Amino acid sequence: MSKSLLRTAVPSSRLSRRGILAALTAAALIGSLAACTSTPTPAETNEEVAVVDGGELVIGAEQEPDCADWIATCGGSIWGTYVMQIPTMPAVFETRLVDDEWVPVPSDLVTGEPATEVADDGTQTVTYDINPDAVWSDGEPITSADFAYTALQIRDGDDIFDKTGYDRITAVDVSDPKKAVVTLDSAYAGWRTLFSVYGIMPAHILEGQDRSAMMADGYDFSGGPWKIEKWTRGTSVTLVPNENYWGEKPHLDKVTFLFLPDTTAAFQALKSGQVSVLAPTPQLDALTQIDAGLPGIKSQVDARSGNLEAIWLNNSVAPFDSVAVRQALAYSIDRDAIVKRLFGSLGVDKAQQSFNSPMVAPFASDDFSQYTLDLGKVDELMEGDGWKKNGDGVWAKGGETATFSIKTLAGNKRRDLTVQVLQSQLADAGFEMTIDQVTPADLFGTIAPEGDFQAGIWALVDTFPDPTLSATFASTNIPSEANGFSGINFYRADIPGLDDLLTQVDSEIDTDARIAASHEGDALIAENVPSLPLDAVPNVLLWSEKVGGPLQINPIEGPFWNLAEWGLAG
Repeated sequence: MSKSLLRTAVPSSRLSRRGILAALTAAALIGSLAACTSTPTPAETNEEVAVVDGGELVIGAEQEPDCADWIATCGGSIWGTYVMQIPTMPAVFETRLVDDEWVPVPSDLVTGEPATEVADDGTQTVTYDINPDAVWSDGEPITSADFAYTALQIRDGDDIFDKTGYDRITAVDVSDPKKAVVTLDSAYAGWRTLFSVYGIMPAHILEGQDRSAMMADGYDFSGGPWKIEKWTRGTSVTLVPNENYWGEKPHLDKVTFLFLPDTTAAFQALKSGQVSVLAPTPQLDALTQIDAGLPGIKSQVDARSGNLEAIWLNNSVAPFDSVAVRQALAYSIDRDAIVKRLFGSLGVDKAQQSFNSPMVAPFASDDFSQYTLDLGKVDELMEGDGWKKNGDGVWAKGGETATFSIKTLAGNKRRDLTVQVLQSQLADAGFEMTIDQVTPADLFGTIAPEGDFQAGIWALVDTFPDPTLSATFASTNIPSEANGFSGINFYRADIPGLDDLLTQVDSEIDTDARIAASHEGDALIAENVPSLPLDAVPNVLLWSEKVGGPLQINPIEGPFWNLAEWGLAG
């Protein structure tokens, strides 16, 4: 299970399966940044600058989350995860760099690697030994009751972002306050995502309360190094140190995340000193400014990204309720040409060929590579499905035309160019596409969950280094009134045989068998084209020389994962 959806397309957005974000490919951005600043490889850490205790920082944030209830659909913004969830919510596993690979390691919430066992009857137990020093910001111990509360809120709740894994939980033994024993009805290979992607919530505060209402606009509890001091809607979020945190305390007295969704305004704020740090989506104007040089600004790029941008199709509505039409659409688009049009000068010209992101590359195949521009194939598929071109050159059938609207986020200039190129290519193939710009809150809060769209363009962000295509394409994760609009299969994909393969990927303990099932699932997805992958997106971090500490992008937890170690340069 992963969690974020959007970044700039994630709501800047998150969809956290992953999260949602805008894209560029790794080499492009690396080449661009290398021209003007020192750009380390993903495995490198910038030279650590000594810091002093005290002081404040202002950081630019591309997007404002819709809410701070991280297990709810409204909590899907990756920027919400970056600026509020990770600094405040304790989690069992963290993603850290080990031997040049980003892997899950136990956090200091637990005393070590949880023990897990699969019984003869197929059930699995996971035992979490909770750190005796772990406490909430009010001084109350973090206990097994918090694990149980969190698990049942996700398993049994409505409007839950993603229940994958939690839907297997049958019991949580809380007889020992410092030991949580979780039983699952079947083996779950992704068990490390449990209590890691969402973290743990405080039962003594939330039990019996309206959780979503209490957490919608922020919350005053914390089990991390920071607390949310204030969330001023439309303006900023301010964090202050959690004085009762049992781990390393922050050096800074305060950090304010200023919402700057406009790239030009964000770079102006960085150059003027209004903000000291940016983690910009690689928009075209951002690349232009970086190429021009940013005096006094350091940078880093992480090319190993969990960010995956795609054209998302609603498989339950016309014209994309037809496999043939979806396949024809894929043959109508020169994806490599789109990437080259945007980033060709930087040497980037290849599209993404799997919905498994680069962070889980062993599980990905390249089955989508079969879809290259082929107007003859388009004609064959559409005519075989009963379509004929009308006098305007648009495919028509039964009184309807192959006309559709694509949802995109307003203010994203690179995305604007992308949809314009798409519009032109599709027109040549007989499809009529209109462009509908919407806000992240509307797109991921209501439009996508309720299936009120035909197509859209955004990015999913993996929030744990484990394959999570079941969250995206399993039919059980289609949001509906019956399940309280839980799940992120917004595309209403329901491909015969795919659920079983994705379940095998989720359940199979043997790594080789998981990879084989994943590759088989990739092939089935490509055959049915529930949506169309475009590109992967690297992460970028820019900061003023006044900022010190070990700054390094974490491709899963984001650029601010170790904010407690940051400070003003000494």
